[in-house]
Amino acid sequence: MKSITTPISDDVIRDLKVGDAVELSGIMVTGRDAAHKWMIETFIKKTRAPQGDDLEVYEELKKLLNGSVIYHCGPVVSGLDTKEYKFVAAGPTTSIREEPYQADVMKHFNVKGVIGKGGMGAKTLKGCAETPGAYLHAIGGAASYIAKTVTKVHGVFKMEFGVPEAMWVIEVKDFPVVVTMDSHGGSQHAVVDESSKKILEGLLEKPY
Repeated sequence: MKSITTPISDDVIRDLKVGDAVELSGIMVTGRDAAHKWMIETFIKKTRAPQGDDLEVYEELKKLLNGSVIYHCGPVVSGLDTKEYKFVAAGPTTSIREEPYQADVMKHFNVKGVIGKGGMGAKTLKGCAETPGAYLHAIGGAASYIAKTVTKVHGVFKMEFGVPEAMWVIEVKDFPVVVTMDSHGGSQHAVVDESSKKILEGLLEKPY
């Protein structure tokens, strides 16, 4: 088990290989579909003009995400009325929905890690090599357990997206993940896809 704390250096990322178990500590930011679409359209491709507090949030995110981690998570949060926020459930959501955006977001903000479940595709794998970064697989179905690793909620951006889609700034301690895509082109998800394809082809070739 490797213990890593954000911000993460390039050397630490390059030392990670597919299959490594990691306990992650430090600051990270949650982000799902709405957040990634907003970042791409407003600040990377610039197909949408900044509105409201967009520019202020962008400046904060540049500092928070530099060397840090994006977590694909739609948390259940208590204390919404008092703003004394606490994560009640914090399980990973399916990452492949962010495949069109993730590599560009990683490179633009120097994001070193992406946490989610289910893996991602070739574009993100290339982004992991170029940034460099890594995809870190979290435990699906362990939302309450993972929430216990969230030691503090520092704040939230873009609450207008809704609680699950907002960008929550959290501090974690010993968050357990496994490296399934590394900065050297290794992807456990590609291996599984290829082996599954061969098994399926074999089944289809059998006479019935």
